[in-house]
Amino acid sequence: MNLIYFINWWHELRFEEQVFWTIAVIFSILFILQLVTSIMGIDIDSDFDIEVDTDFDGSIDSDGHFDVDPGFTLFSVRSIIAFFTFFGWVGVITLSGGMGLKSAIIISFISGLIALFFVAFVLYQLVKLAEEGNVEIEDVLGKYGKVYIPIPANREGIGFVTVDIGNKIMELRSVTDGDRLETGTIIYIFKILEDNVLLVGKIKDSE
Repeated sequence: MNLIYFINWWHELRFEEQVFWTIAVIFSILFILQLVTSIMGIDIDSDFDIEVDTDFDGSIDSDGHFDVDPGFTLFSVRSIIAFFTFFGWVGVITLSGGMGLKSAIIISFISGLIALFFVAFVLYQLVKLAEEGNVEIEDVLGKYGKVYIPIPANREGIGFVTVDIGNKIMELRSVTDGDRLETGTIIYIFKILEDNVLLVGKIKDSE
């Protein structure tokens, strides 16, 4: 009976309402799964980072660089999920309230952007707290780590690496003089630059 009711309800929806409902439900499920995995200590961002050069170095240009702290990274799995979750539910609510499709899309998009920036900012603050922990930044010199967020080639942007120091996982801003370093690449830490940015390279570059 419930299945029949759901099918009838679904077919009564307009196409645009079905689209918003689909987005809302799918990304809400992903949000819940992400929350559960975080509680369990599983970091899905380390395996499924969005490979987009979104490092901010002080100006707006064709490469997507903006006048924001270099350590602030806008796009991640968490922020993308937050964007579409809010986009979907706000779209459902606005269309259900009788608003036109164009207005619903605009409001939903703005809501999604707010969620995306909020999550990115929270993650940035968490990374800063990790950097300011009890472990000294100098302790990572000469250590090996793994790329967390891709690092652009030739110091053209900043990415993140994770380093295990004293049973503490540190997420640190990093640059490289070589080729672009993708997520999961094992790296060697050569030097600490200004603002605690690390200079890193592939293991073969340190040999």
